[in-house]
Amino acid sequence: MATIQLDQVEKRFGDYQAVKPMNLTVQDGEFVVLLGPSGCGKTTTLRMISGLEAVSGGKILLNGADITWRHPSERNIAFVFQFYALYPHLSVYDNIAFPLRAERAPRKVVQERVNEVVDLLRIRHLLRMKPGRLSGGDQQRVALARALVRHPAAFLMDEPLGALDAELREVMRSEIKRLHIEHHATTVYVTHDQIEAMAMGDRIVVMSAAEVQQVGTPAEVYHNPANLFVARFIGSPGMNLVTGHCSQGVLHLSNGDQKLPIPAALWSGLAQALQGAEKVIVGFRPEAARLDPQGSLVGEVYAAELQGGYSLLHIAFNGNTIIHIRADREAIYPLGTQVRFGVEPTMLRFFDPTTEKAIRLEEVR
Repeated sequence: MATIQLDQVEKRFGDYQAVKPMNLTVQDGEFVVLLGPSGCGKTTTLRMISGLEAVSGGKILLNGADITWRHPSERNIAFVFQFYALYPHLSVYDNIAFPLRAERAPRKVVQERVNEVVDLLRIRHLLRMKPGRLSGGDQQRVALARALVRHPAAFLMDEPLGALDAELREVMRSEIKRLHIEHHATTVYVTHDQIEAMAMGDRIVVMSAAEVQQVGTPAEVYHNPANLFVARFIGSPGMNLVTGHCSQGVLHLSNGDQKLPIPAALWSGLAQALQGAEKVIVGFRPEAARLDPQGSLVGEVYAAELQGGYSLLHIAFNGNTIIHIRADREAIYPLGTQVRFGVEPTMLRFFDPTTEKAIRLEEVR
């Protein structure tokens, strides 16, 4: 397959900077997801890799060769769009065969490759049909088949599941991941859906405001966010964030009205990292908190949602902050009920309120 390297690649439209200079290496056979809200620059980055958008600076390498100014047809990269881009007047067979015919491939080669991909995607029964008669999921399979048939060096996918309903999205997620594994295909995948990103990516590139916020495995960006944006954006719901200050091994949260003891091993690293500054933002995931009659923190049930295997409680914490906690799905939590809870100390994360960057305790030990 291919290794893709972005070296200080950026994109400007006049005075507007759509993508700030970024460095990224996608290893051979890796599935990398560009994740972020609308307007963050992820699709523009994908289009620059494909050649559909010219770079404003930097260079792009494919297997070590500079392809920055090569025409898209010279890059051996397949692009799968959100809205399929199938030819409505052609049959499924002719849609899939189109890229090979455009390259003037021999008829035998065309037949062999089309047969190969339709069996792989289990769409042989659709070959004589026109796209207009297909479901959204089948149209997406045809679009994938058209990309696969060329045996490209890499695949670029721009929100390919965005137009599908929830059930089809789940099915197609597993289909795309299976194809990636079976073909050892280098893939760059754009989405704003963090569930998709967590489920499919080997690594996730989290983007916001035209720049990369963090690059890491799904576990890394979930458990150890690099800054407050990643903490809020990753997770459903995002990380609980509470402002507090530290004093003598105790976190005083929400104007000091609530206290959370910090184990000595954590406190020494935190005190060193803060370097005398007392204010800190404390973060923890919903599953890190547990309802506990002896817990050191107190809140009031603001809302409760049954999520199938668990209940998600929205806890009003000192009146001005909402904390999310996972709880027993069978228990009943009337609104306004006062509850006590604690937080697993090893799952606490700390952020500098000025820079909004994570405080990495392991880096100061």
